[in-house]
Amino acid sequence: MRIAVDVMGADHGAAVVIDGARLALSAFGAIEKLLLVGNEDQIRAHLKASGFNDPRLEVRHASQVLTMDDKPVDALRKKKDCSIARAIEAVKNGDADAIVSPGNTGGILSAGTIRLRTLTGISRGAIATIIPEPQNEFVLLDAGANVECKPLHLAEFAVMGSIYAREILRKPKPRVGVLANGTEESKGNELTQEANRILRRMDLNFIGNVEGHDLFHNHVDVVVCDGFVGNIVLKTCESMARGMFSWLKAELTANARRKLGAYIAKDAFQSLKKRLDSENYGGAPLLGLNGVVMKAHASASPIAIMNAIRTAKEAISHNVNDAIVRDMAKAADVLSELSEAA
Repeated sequence: MRIAVDVMGADHGAAVVIDGARLALSAFGAIEKLLLVGNEDQIRAHLKASGFNDPRLEVRHASQVLTMDDKPVDALRKKKDCSIARAIEAVKNGDADAIVSPGNTGGILSAGTIRLRTLTGISRGAIATIIPEPQNEFVLLDAGANVECKPLHLAEFAVMGSIYAREILRKPKPRVGVLANGTEESKGNELTQEANRILRRMDLNFIGNVEGHDLFHNHVDVVVCDGFVGNIVLKTCESMARGMFSWLKAELTANARRKLGAYIAKDAFQSLKKRLDSENYGGAPLLGLNGVVMKAHASASPIAIMNAIRTAKEAISHNVNDAIVRDMAKAADVLSELSEAA
């Protein structure tokens, strides 16, 4: 498999992304080629300085960078030679099977939608994020790509999320729920109520509405919502995890007795920290595009970049996009009927 990596969009520079690519090539023998896309002089300078030389590496020059401050659609018109666009083109032209980028999320989504197009049966791509909980982990989508959605979009997200949970998280029959402010069908807004009615007619393990306090009690495997709500949930969870560890550290180092207890429980705390560390999940896939597109965090470390490449590799090997097309074809009659009625 061949993976294109946009090395220019990270907060901490190209070197971090290149180091992540080095770790990925060392760890994953299934990678046949890794395309490093970006400023060729910067890339080759770091490769030389770090002694990184692997025959599976290929450098592709891109003279421009899409920054976090750029407005995606306008910037893509003006910066046609940016690294995100060039990496997406590698997938479109068949030179790569997937792209990994820590760059501008809107830019990645816009370039992917414009140049790769969406899969058959999918009208919008969605960001899928894996969130751990004590006994399980669940897929949240959309986590920020689509602020405004229609009920049929949520139905598409449910199909894509169910497939991702089945193929990547190994859940044979993922439980799908719509995020709302109550479990009763009457709860929620017009969007969630209509999505609830649609999903009850589809061939999914749909369990109805789920509330915020259901997310961390092994009640659901796929949580569906619009991107506005999903992004708030995601960032709240991330902030809460960081806040809890800071709080625990302050309390456990308050006196000698607590320090001793913390030392005894050190392995447990380290295990918990590892499980909650977003670096281990690497990236979030933009599901629904005609190619595997993986968004890594802008401040990602080399380990996080390596894991984003791993996740892209898994999506390729499990043929996630083919499964989405097949399942959307099965749902086409129901969705078409509902769309015409609407």
